[in-house]
Amino acid sequence: MIKQTELPDTIAIFPLGGALLLPRSRLPLHIFEPRYLQMIEDALKTDARLIGMVQPNKVPGREGPGLQTIGCAGRITQFSETEDGRYMITLGGVSRFRVVNEVEGFSPYRKCVVNWDGFERDLGDGEDDTGFHRKPFLDLLGRYFEARGLSADWSTLKEADDELLINSLSMMLDLEGEDKQALLEAPSLETRRETLVTLIEYALRGGEDEGMMQ
Repeated sequence: MIKQTELPDTIAIFPLGGALLLPRSRLPLHIFEPRYLQMIEDALKTDARLIGMVQPNKVPGREGPGLQTIGCAGRITQFSETEDGRYMITLGGVSRFRVVNEVEGFSPYRKCVVNWDGFERDLGDGEDDTGFHRKPFLDLLGRYFEARGLSADWSTLKEADDELLINSLSMMLDLEGEDKQALLEAPSLETRRETLVTLIEYALRGGEDEGMMQ
């Protein structure tokens, strides 16, 4: 396990809209753009092998997308190269970070100076959600899946521990970038679960602003 003192001050940034990585979670990625192929190759040469996943956002007066202020760093835990030079990788979520500033330079991909303070819990053991009532949550999720014609392995969902279930759904569900960012920034697993419930209920109502289940 990486200690906070071992985390670098500057990391490569992958601004991928809609892609959410959370601590202690895994995110598979298909890398094919030349600049990001270079990013992976450079990261693999370092001891930490970290990539910072950050949601892009619009900044008035700026050419190209800006960056949200909080992202999550992942360690390349698996990778394979295809015959045509693409990479299939898996990132293991390590810790969230706050973007301090973007590094100017000649790198084909973006780099940022980051601050890890305030996210010490990310490097510890998994979180529990003592207020989590699984049956009403899964009932709500079932209505959401049915409304969208989705299928699920319900036996796996029922058996998964609280953190794995909440974080996996936060990462996999088709939500807007701002919603993904809210889930990322949730200060605790309980808050993330409450946010996820709010977003699912909002989607089921078709976006109407009504009372929400807590």
